[in-house]
Amino acid sequence: MIRSGLIGRSILASRSPWLHEQEARAQGLELTYELFDFSDRGWADEQLPAVIHRLRDQGFAGFNVTYPFKQAIIPHLDELGESARIAGAVNTVAIRDGRLTGHNTDMSGFAEGFRQGLPDARMDHVVQIGCGGAGAAVASALIGLGVGLLELVELDVSRAQALADRLNAVGKGKVVATSPADLSTADADGIVNATPVGMASHPGLPITAEAIAPHHWVADVIYFPLETQLLAVARAKGCRTLNGIGMVVNQAAQAFSFITGHEADATRMRLGLGL
Repeated sequence: MIRSGLIGRSILASRSPWLHEQEARAQGLELTYELFDFSDRGWADEQLPAVIHRLRDQGFAGFNVTYPFKQAIIPHLDELGESARIAGAVNTVAIRDGRLTGHNTDMSGFAEGFRQGLPDARMDHVVQIGCGGAGAAVASALIGLGVGLLELVELDVSRAQALADRLNAVGKGKVVATSPADLSTADADGIVNATPVGMASHPGLPITAEAIAPHHWVADVIYFPLETQLLAVARAKGCRTLNGIGMVVNQAAQAFSFITGHEADATRMRLGLGL
């Protein structure tokens, strides 16, 4: 039996258990995928090290990590794979011989979902809202996709600047940090939401509706609901939109491979969702 799961907050609506367990069944594998929702279980963030060590000691093959632990978990791991080092965030942990290795499949998952959903989108100037764990991975993916100017918008401008400095060191494109108060989207080609705002548990808009114009394409990393308020506003204005389902399926397929050692079929996983 392969044991795996997901660590995070407000995750009881996650489709990850279904995705992983159905893919395992299709491959003839016995796998369980458990949700460790810190909010539902009344756990404090400070219990994160104890939780991950408990999973290791109970024989888990690995687990996924989501908000708000994608960066907080790094000091508690034994090593990082290349993807996690580049993104500065972890969303998948593989456990082998008692060692915990962090990976980031959000980065490649977003990139593949973007190529599939917005293949000819202009990328001269992109505004990204949010620089947390998901945001770090998405920003890294956008640079890899060829964005000319990436503007990172974050209340904590120092966090955005730290991410910008790390990405600028790669030498591709230009990354700048901006506060929400100074944001102007008039010259942007696209807008990406990499915050939890728009989730069922965090309703609302990450930016004002007035900041969205018909010439923008708008992408959201959120997949529950499939159409966030941001995407609904953008679509009503005639924008091309991209929800988070491509990212979540592609990252899940890669995470499945890291955790189980068996390659997943991303197309089969997406078709299984009926999308």
